[in-house]
Amino acid sequence: MPAVTDIVKLQNVSRYFGGITALKDVDFSCRAGSVHGILGENGAGKSTLIKILSGVLPPSEGQVLVDDKPVQYQSPSQAAKDGIVCIFQELSLIPDLSVAENIFIDHPPRRFGLIDASAQRRMAEKVLARIKCEDVDPDARVRDLSLSRRQMVEIAKAISKDLRVLILDEATSALTSKDVETVYGLLEELTANNVASLFISHRMQEVEALCDRLSVFRNGSHIQSFDKGDLTEGEIVRLMIGRDIEAQYPPKPPKAEVHQPALSITDLRWEQSLKGVDLSVGQGEIVGLGGLDGQGQKELLLALFGVLKGVKGEVRLGDMPFIPTSPAACKSAALALVPEDRKTEGLMLSLSIADNLLLPNYKAVSRGALIDTNRAAQEVDAAIAKLQIKTASPDISVETLSGGNQQKVVIAKWLALNPDVILLNDPTRGIDVGTKQEIYSLIRNLASSGKGVLLYSTDYAELIGCCDRVSVMYDGRVVNELSDDQLTEQALVAAALNIQSKGVA
Repeated sequence: MPAVTDIVKLQNVSRYFGGITALKDVDFSCRAGSVHGILGENGAGKSTLIKILSGVLPPSEGQVLVDDKPVQYQSPSQAAKDGIVCIFQELSLIPDLSVAENIFIDHPPRRFGLIDASAQRRMAEKVLARIKCEDVDPDARVRDLSLSRRQMVEIAKAISKDLRVLILDEATSALTSKDVETVYGLLEELTANNVASLFISHRMQEVEALCDRLSVFRNGSHIQSFDKGDLTEGEIVRLMIGRDIEAQYPPKPPKAEVHQPALSITDLRWEQSLKGVDLSVGQGEIVGLGGLDGQGQKELLLALFGVLKGVKGEVRLGDMPFIPTSPAACKSAALALVPEDRKTEGLMLSLSIADNLLLPNYKAVSRGALIDTNRAAQEVDAAIAKLQIKTASPDISVETLSGGNQQKVVIAKWLALNPDVILLNDPTRGIDVGTKQEIYSLIRNLASSGKGVLLYSTDYAELIGCCDRVSVMYDGRVVNELSDDQLTEQALVAAALNIQSKGVA
């Protein structure tokens, strides 16, 4: 049996941001030919760890060793020369460049000192084919791709390099189930070629399926490393959060005989994505949107929030007809959307937490043309307390927060408007188990206060645990509705494949 080889080691590594300790005295290593899972709540230090490994940040104390030799990376390009490449959860692609230009942006093929565009396109085609993305045009602009396709381009960019260590930060959270299978196969191939993979995911089933070794981080400290199978899932969760976790999903209330309507949709159509959607959400009800990814669920939410033009059909809020002409009109009608991509669609990263929380609601904290600073501060403090946003100050940049706390800011800014209907597009993507539990409780409390909630999620367990009923979409239509004892994973899968008529339940 070959000896275990550690490619990268961290020794007594700490990282400080002002008075905040992001990592403290961390010893860590990753082995060649293994998939090493990194677990922990948002804010546990995982992101800081991988930024140090990949050259984005230097350690404040301690050292990084590659092949037992100390290194001091000043940039990701330096780490990449040693074969250490990271696929970050928040994409690093340049929207206005082509797919091929993004994949080879820091190592393009050259001829006579100039970039060889033809060779670059051919090489991009080969890399895309390797990850089964032949449908992606190397000449397409990245901004014109869906989030899942952009994520696959990010993966293609990483594997175009000579890899020794591949770091994946929630790299599957935005992918379709088919693409997730492709990533699984890619990791198997890399492992067989003695590449070390560091895999960060909040989906325990992915960790169980892929990783042969695991490390848990909490509050900036490396708590424990162990081989897969040494600890139960419950024991791992206790290490992550430092306590026993209660039931993940809050209890559902007794089924009401009649819900007063909050949102009603009849024969909603848009281009080839929505082909006559009929759906309703009652006051005090959480309705899920199920089905395979790409069946019109995301377009439905965007249509209801006035983002898409040329939408046809009938929409009613309560008993009143409503035409979603723009997000501003929807906001005025007490309709809110928590979007799919918090970084690009939900937040202004360069602004403070306070500014982001106040963005939709400046009129409420203003007197004429001037902001009432006392009232604004009260609103911000109330939002931070209500959502339990972990921050040293509301005046720091929102991009400094962990992913889970950023998502809380996105949700909190809309809740300040007291909407009657809340549209949620995959609201727990890339969020740790503890924060997920907080958001699930928040969603249930919103429904209990009389709000109507329409929730799209690709996680069947989330739909089953959170929703009172689930409308399953297929090819731009609602093809089935499941509730009570019918709401099972088997029934959701059958309905998603549009085979419910065969009696699978």
